Formats: sequence, C-alpha cells, structure tokens
Amino acid sequence: MEIDVTTIGLGYIGLPTSVLMASQGLKVYGVDVNPKVVETLNQGKIHIVEPDLEHLLAKAVQEGDFKAGTQPQQADTYLIVVPTPFKGDHEPDISFVEAATKGVIPLLKKGDLYIIESTSPVGTTEKMEKFIYTERPELKGELHIAYCPERVLPGNVMHELVHNDRVIGGVDEASTQKAIDFYKQFVKGELHATNARTAEMCKLTENSSRDVQIAFANELSLICDKAGINVWELIQLANKHPRVNILQPGCGVGGHCIAVDPYFITSEFPMESQIIGKAREINNYKSFWCAEQIKKAKHDFQLQHGRQPAIALMGLAFKPNIDDLRESPAKYIVQKVLQDAQDEDYYIVEPNIQDHQVFKITDYKEAVEKADIVVFLVAHQEFKSLSIHKHQLVLDYCGVRNA
Repeated sequence: MEIDVTTIGLGYIGLPTSVLMASQGLKVYGVDVNPKVVETLNQGKIHIVEPDLEHLLAKAVQEGDFKAGTQPQQADTYLIVVPTPFKGDHEPDISFVEAATKGVIPLLKKGDLYIIESTSPVGTTEKMEKFIYTERPELKGELHIAYCPERVLPGNVMHELVHNDRVIGGVDEASTQKAIDFYKQFVKGELHATNARTAEMCKLTENSSRDVQIAFANELSLICDKAGINVWELIQLANKHPRVNILQPGCGVGGHCIAVDPYFITSEFPMESQIIGKAREINNYKSFWCAEQIKKAKHDFQLQHGRQPAIALMGLAFKPNIDDLRESPAKYIVQKVLQDAQDEDYYIVEPNIQDHQVFKITDYKEAVEKADIVVFLVAHQEFKSLSIHKHQLVLDYCGVRNA
C-alpha cells in the first residue's frame, strides 16, 4: 500500500494513534521491534488492554488501512512514539528516539513531516533536527520537524486522542503549521501552536504539576495516619471549600508519565526544581511506607494469633481498571513485601491480566475469601463490591472502602 504515515513504536500510545489515523482514512504503517507484537497486530488483535481499540484495529487491518512491520517504510509523515527510559540516576535516555530517527533518515524526502511524540527532555527535537541534517545535509530546510506530546488517560485513550487539545511546536513556523494541518485530520480538540522547546516543557510541566498535587495528598495521608484521622473524610470535607481541590492519596505514583516526567526537569534543572524534586521523594516514600505497614500488620497478626496470616495483595497496575504495570507503586510494594516473606500465604491479585512472569495471579474473590489481611493497593472497579468479613483486617491505601 502507498503509505501516508509511518509510526515508530506500537505501545500504549503509538498503537491507538496509528489505529485512529487509519480509521480516518490514512494509510498507516506501524513499526515495532517485537516480531510477536507485529504478528498479533497484523491478525487484527491487540497486545494491550484498551477499550474500543481492538475492533477499530480489526477493521483497519481488514480494509488495508493499517499494517505492521519491524522495519520503517517510506511515507510522507513519520511519528516517533518510542519509550524514553532512564539511565544512571534518573537521567533521561533518548537513545530510542535516536535509534528510531536513524531508522527513518534514509527514507526522508523533501517536504516530509517528522514528529516526535515521545516524552523528551527540553531540546530533544532540535537535537534530532541537527542529527537528521548532519546525515542528510541536502535536505536542510526542506523538512518539517515538530514535537507534539500525547496527553491521554489509559483506559480512555481512543476518546481522548480525538477530543483533547494538543500542543504542537515546530522548529520553525512552517513546521508548526504543517504539523497542525496533519493533526487536524483526526483530532477534534483545539490545536495550540508554539515552538518545540515550549511543547517539550509543556508535557513535563503537566505531569509534574499532577505529581506535586498527589504528593500533597500522600503527605496528608501520612500525617493523618499518625494523628488518627480518616484522610478520605478529611479531604472530602476540605474540598467543600470553593477554592480547594485536593486530590486523592494512593500507595504512590506510577505509570509512564507522572512518575517519570518530573525527573526530566530535575535532572536538567536540579537547583531550580525544589518542589518538583521533593514531590517525587514523597510519592516514592509513600510506597515504601505502605510496604512497611503491611509487614507491621503481618507481625502484629502473628503475635496476636500465634500463626502466620494469609495476605491478599489487591492490584498490580499503576492505576484503576487497566493492565499497565509500568512504574507501578503497587508492584513495587508487592515485591518489597515478598522479600520479607516467610511461611505466610500470599494471594496476589490483578483482575486485568491473566498471568505474570514473576507473580502467581489469584482470582480476586478467591483471594479475599482466603485472606486474613486484605490490602487494597489499586482501586479497581471489581474491588468496590467485595464483602469483607468482620474478622479480616483491611489496609486500604487507595480509598476502595471510602468510595
């Protein structure tokens, strides 16, 4: 097929974006390094949990508007949607962006549009511009290069990709406009023009802001635990003030955005980002604190009953009602608790996945039925209707019992 868009990276953002574009009539070629992912997608099936995605993919594959492969193909637009992990002490690693860019450089031609969607340190788009023109000097000034971060909620991606506003920043005005014209084909939200550096910083700012606000709620939960106050009731009452909107505490902060993006700022601006850095510390500490509380509850049970408890650890995902375990505080807590395990029985629950390479997954109803201690780590919908027996100790770190 003649290709309109080549997407590099078919994960939680790259795949839904590719399928959305294909559903709007664009011919999309998706690239992933994992041959199994490619094979699955070409059968019209998905390798992630995301509502409304599979039937749209199946239709796009059937109609010939989407195809996946392991090597990039020539197109008019290239979307870079690959991970940006860390190296060393939370230093951003843009090697995947570089590798993806290197893969498309031989394919680029005059007038093409190259867009990075991957969360990136400030200046990454300009670095890639320099990289491209160093390799292809004859194209200098002939390409359109831009940055446009995603801002979607897992579990509602297909809706938000269409309806959320987007911030689009090119390396020059012509690039910005070309990128805006591209996104207009499938985004109904407002498209806000800026430059590449501001667009990069905007993505980091949005998630750092959320992280700071969650840190306030998590810090409150620690204070309330010591003060003997129900933090959920406290926040509900405080939020009756017309200008107060405190978020809900949890067992930490996870995911590929909020738990990660602040480090892109603190690594580059360590002296200036005091609040952002402290918020990361608080949210990481909350997970450690939860693990210690579970260990303490286990020890107290042993002293009181003269036997080891059965413990249900409810949830592994980084947020409710999804299967995404990336940077999950719940997963960290489970690992931390199991490191201290002796003869007690543990029932590890994650209703959104079938199995896990490390943990044996137990059905959530069976786990609660067998447990002496029930620990809610993620507020999955299934957990809210569970019946708890009077003899069971409940540790609720995500507000399941206060919903």
